[in-house]
Amino acid sequence: MSVTPTPSKDFIREIIDEDLATGKHDGTVTRFPPEPNGYLHLGHAKSICLNFGIAEEYGGRCHLRFDDTNPTKEDVEYVDSIKEDIKWLGFDWGNHLYFASDYFDKLYEWAVYLIKEGKAYVDEQTAAEMKTSRGDLQTPGTDSPYRDRPAEESLDLFQRMKAGEFEDGRMVLRAKVDMAHPNLNMRDPVLYRIVHAEHHRTGDKWCIYPMYDYTHGQSDALEHVTHSLCTLEFENHRALYDWFLENLPVPSRPRQIEFSRMNLNYTVMSKRKLLQLVTEGLVSGWDDPRMPTICGIRRRGYPPAAIRNFCKTIGITKFQSTNDFALLENAVREVLNQEAARYMAVLDPIRVVITNYPEGQVEEMEAVNHPEKPEAGTRLVPFSRELFIEREDFMEDPPKKFFRLSPGTEVRLRSGYFIRCEEVIKDAGGEIVELRCTYDPTTRGGENPADGRKVKATIHWVSAAHAIEAEIRLYDRLFMTEAPDRGEGSFLDHLNPDSLKVLSGAKLERNLAAVAPGETVQFERLGYFCADKDSTAEALVFNRTAGLRDAWAKAKDQG
Repeated sequence: MSVTPTPSKDFIREIIDEDLATGKHDGTVTRFPPEPNGYLHLGHAKSICLNFGIAEEYGGRCHLRFDDTNPTKEDVEYVDSIKEDIKWLGFDWGNHLYFASDYFDKLYEWAVYLIKEGKAYVDEQTAAEMKTSRGDLQTPGTDSPYRDRPAEESLDLFQRMKAGEFEDGRMVLRAKVDMAHPNLNMRDPVLYRIVHAEHHRTGDKWCIYPMYDYTHGQSDALEHVTHSLCTLEFENHRALYDWFLENLPVPSRPRQIEFSRMNLNYTVMSKRKLLQLVTEGLVSGWDDPRMPTICGIRRRGYPPAAIRNFCKTIGITKFQSTNDFALLENAVREVLNQEAARYMAVLDPIRVVITNYPEGQVEEMEAVNHPEKPEAGTRLVPFSRELFIEREDFMEDPPKKFFRLSPGTEVRLRSGYFIRCEEVIKDAGGEIVELRCTYDPTTRGGENPADGRKVKATIHWVSAAHAIEAEIRLYDRLFMTEAPDRGEGSFLDHLNPDSLKVLSGAKLERNLAAVAPGETVQFERLGYFCADKDSTAEALVFNRTAGLRDAWAKAKDQG
């Protein structure tokens, strides 16, 4: 996969250009450092596209490094899912797959170095005492009573921590920086804590684990990362990132640069809130097509090119903003309009009997697979005496500007014939159950008749005798309000009760039986639909990926 260089450079690319021009670096190395404690979401996609995209544009490399420093929350399941998501987006780390746990021995060695240099100490305060002594934005912190203990004593305790002599929380190793520093992150941050837990890679070798702020910069330095790109919430951590690099014998000096994270309206992208949706059964799982997780949007049928294009469109800035979900959906439509094959499906069927069509006769009609791509070819769809059309394509007493089928009017069937409604059949309750129509045999393939008469509408259809049934899952936005996590009450109060509607008994043209799970197609006139992973040859399931247009914008205009 190739990435087209951005026409106008963002501030990160301008920095890289300058670093290369001045000889500060002779190449570019970036990294994507996820924690394997959950599934990736669209916010991560922005970082993935930025880090891997820059590496490709500048002929450099991007490392995939798992920040696996918290064994109580990490799992191989998440490692595997993250790899799958990155590859699905179209990127590859090649031989550069790393784990923070690869560096545990070196990080321990450097922690010992800091102790010996008088720049780290073992603190035995309780968590509550440490929180109180840290102070706040208005009040400087106060020194720990253990801050000036001899280096030899701290080193002995730290080695005993590593040997497993102490229980969780009994003591920590802290850097000795400045308890009065205006940046709270610099007030003697914790480097190591005791955690007696099995690690997914190192097993029970360690019972002390390094903190993220200590691990991250040193991992970057060990990998010779040139530009460490992260979101704005780490801006206040940069001083600490640099402090460690300045006070340790690291082999390189990466530079941390912050950019604004991705925010989308009508959704939430907090791992904690997404987990709550899953654990409370409000969605079917992490890959529920309503979720903003990468596995969720993949299951919904979003193409990876649309995500890459969307990330390029919203750009890279220092300013926090919220992006419109409609922009993402438009990016999806733009790609699928070019890529998705066309098929006919009837979601709310009403039976049509063509009374002057020979009983038992079946014709194979040629239908175009993609109107803008002749190379996509054609397919055959059967036409017979009995058909299904959409219920909404018929009105018994239509308004003036209704041009679809109604008593006495004529419409074109896509790739079929002109038909005219002659009679409406209802059941005992007054429900329309059947339309009786006639067809014009001179209009085969939808051609205009010799007498030159024209119709104003073309509708889709499916042969009743050859239709296959499917379950259709109509997915919509998960929340009704633009900012569900900033409104009144809980974000759960803003869930959209209509975010999923399940239709059974939809009638599909037979060719759709060959659509593989994960493939997205266009149901003509209805939208884009993806064959779900639950779909089988015996029980087809399709998820609505997106409508042909923005229904929410239309609703706003009408409102």
